[in-house]
Amino acid sequence: MFDRAIVIGCPGAGKSTFARRLRDGTGLPLYYLDNLWHKPDKTTVSRNEFDNRLGEIVLRDKWIIDGNYGRTLETRFQFCDTVFLLDLPTDECLAGVESRIGKPREDMPWVESEFDEEFKQWILDFPRNEMPRVYELIDKYRSEKNIYIFRSRDDIENYLAKTFGRV
Repeated sequence: MFDRAIVIGCPGAGKSTFARRLRDGTGLPLYYLDNLWHKPDKTTVSRNEFDNRLGEIVLRDKWIIDGNYGRTLETRFQFCDTVFLLDLPTDECLAGVESRIGKPREDMPWVESEFDEEFKQWILDFPRNEMPRVYELIDKYRSEKNIYIFRSRDDIENYLAKTFGRV
């Protein structure tokens, strides 16, 4: 199994849902980077405060951390023992974000009321702008970490069923 895992991938890929299912299956504490960074009034904490809070979490013995936040990604790679990358097609990620509009979520301190065009563009650009760095880090840490790459929702479901039965 694992003690310290990161769950990364494009917004809408299902990271938070997958992370919750890992938490439910393992009993490990789950931390959402969106909740560390965002305040309920849609402002953010300072970088220093975010970094300090994340620094305290990664030093703990057991955790699951959900989220990308590329600036701190290598730090999380250094401290984790397991990486779960959800590398799903962009159209599935866009549909995933659309499906959560208007729904309360434990991983976000407010309810999204619309699919912001800037956020949509960031998702469209994610494979080109963000994934190369993710795969660089996977290559760098491949020999030291357990790495799981899921390319479909079926891959995710099969892993969860194999690992935990029905979760």
